[in-house]
Amino acid sequence: MKKVIAILVVVLGFAFNTNAQDKMIKTPVKTVSLEQTNGEFTQKQITLSEGTYIFEIANNNVGHNVGFVLAPKADVKAHIKNAYVTAQVENNTKGNSKEVVLKKGEYVYFCPLNPTPQYTLIVE
Repeated sequence: MKKVIAILVVVLGFAFNTNAQDKMIKTPVKTVSLEQTNGEFTQKQITLSEGTYIFEIANNNVGHNVGFVLAPKADVKAHIKNAYVTAQVENNTKGNSKEVVLKKGEYVYFCPLNPTPQYTLIVE
């Protein structure tokens, strides 16, 4: 019985340490910087590789607050909420989204506050 308990403790301890190490290895986060001017983004199309991203949105003299929406092209109403800027971006400042994991596919990005057209983001 003691051998079974000792083996169980060793196995559980190994599993715990492996999980802790896995959590310490984090995928690199890349920043995508986008600029909005009055009624448009200056970047009309973006191509990225799969990965984790933060979107940095610059409000370049739009004259009022702006935001950011990212959605799958197949369902534009299915906004990716982590891609929203954490607060509306005031005139002549920058704001950031939370981390967003992007998989292969086509997306659209736009700003309903500016408002802008929908632009294409492709993940390869």
